[in-house]
Amino acid sequence: MSHERFSFILQSSRMLTARVRQLDFRRADGAPLQYAPGQFVTLHLPWDGMELRRSYSIATIPGSAAEVQVAVTHVTGGRATKLLYDMTPGAQLQASGPFGRFMLRDDPPGRYLLVATGTGVSPYRAMLPQLQARLAGGKHAATLLLGVRGPDELLYGEDFLRLARDNPAFQFIASYSRHLSEPPGAHERKGYVQEHLLELNPDPQRDIVYLCGNPDMIDAAVERLKAIGFDNHNLRREKYVSSN
Repeated sequence: MSHERFSFILQSSRMLTARVRQLDFRRADGAPLQYAPGQFVTLHLPWDGMELRRSYSIATIPGSAAEVQVAVTHVTGGRATKLLYDMTPGAQLQASGPFGRFMLRDDPPGRYLLVATGTGVSPYRAMLPQLQARLAGGKHAATLLLGVRGPDELLYGEDFLRLARDNPAFQFIASYSRHLSEPPGAHERKGYVQEHLLELNPDPQRDIVYLCGNPDMIDAAVERLKAIGFDNHNLRREKYVSSN
């Protein structure tokens, strides 16, 4: 899969939560962007005679009407935030990609533990059709844990809740660091996502753990998982580093 540079046209944008905006792009040349679920694109943004580069996981569910969706967290005073949040439909920018190896592989039967904070859940949304196909085979199970501050920030929650309702081999857990719903739903927990991961009794003999989002969360989870026998062959990581 080649890494090329091309122009994106903004089709639409909307706020998903109070702090996250989704931007829907298509290539200006009309060609489809060939990518694997879990990969990311890099946006090249002009700023004061320079070029800012910001990378975002592709959140698009393959087969949907949208072409390339990315979720962008608002950073107070952020240069990229201002440029991307101020874009209007029809505006263009340069992009490159796709990049990354944070993808589902042809793994043996077992359980996927998919862990994310904030917009780190984006690649798992793109993986939903793949997950559905594997769960349908009866040899895999999956649990997705998303850590956010509260229920008002539950990014793409309905997509994951829908799969959990439709398939008993899939579980969705929302970890809220600040406050729960009143009353809390069956899928909601108070605390941090790495704590709830350990409550699932991860087993290095059958589980594969994906970790995406906040580097501190990932480092803490990896340390705990390695202490119980996990190593690099069943730990897969994608760290999101904030920049202004």
